[in-house]
Amino acid sequence: MAKMLYQGHGSYRFVLNDGTVVYVDPFAGEGYDLAADLILSTHEHFDHTAFDKMPHAPGCTIIRAKDLHPSVDDYSESLESHGVVITSVQAYNKNHPKAECVGYLLDFDSVRFYASGDTSTTEDMESGFLADMNIDYAVFPCDGVYNMGPEEASRCAALVKARHSIPIHMIPMDDPSNPAQLFDRTRAEQFQAQGRLIVAAGEEITL
Repeated sequence: MAKMLYQGHGSYRFVLNDGTVVYVDPFAGEGYDLAADLILSTHEHFDHTAFDKMPHAPGCTIIRAKDLHPSVDDYSESLESHGVVITSVQAYNKNHPKAECVGYLLDFDSVRFYASGDTSTTEDMESGFLADMNIDYAVFPCDGVYNMGPEEASRCAALVKARHSIPIHMIPMDDPSNPAQLFDRTRAEQFQAQGRLIVAAGEEITL
């Protein structure tokens, strides 16, 4: 079974069934010891682009928002890399321009994972597009400063209808070495969703 390590803030790592290692929005926490086969970044802010925190396996691929985001109105571009099918979806709010940011639908090991990126409510959520994707796991930012807070994130989770929803990105971060900025249980518990999973920084779950 594939595993997800939540490193903290907006950073997490997957290890697939065949040992493929995928990092999403690397920056915070621990768990950068495994060599990356694939690195995904949802946008270019510093706290999502620490591409050199981990060793890179031969043939490591880095995919950034611009690689799957040809225009503001043309989402849902797809490609496959290292056995992962990656489809771009909308991610935006007043701090994250629609033209520069994406979320990803990730398909691997019979799992569909929604990597939301930094966002608030999007048209893809409200239109039912994401609900129709039969998502197994979804993450939602909840910091309430640069992104939506727990209440709006809860509404988004209800729109997306993933089987399991996970709150992340709970505290604005400027210091990746500060463990107090990685996870906030009080804010996590304010996030409400059917199938909610609260995953602490440094905790690994089986998908």
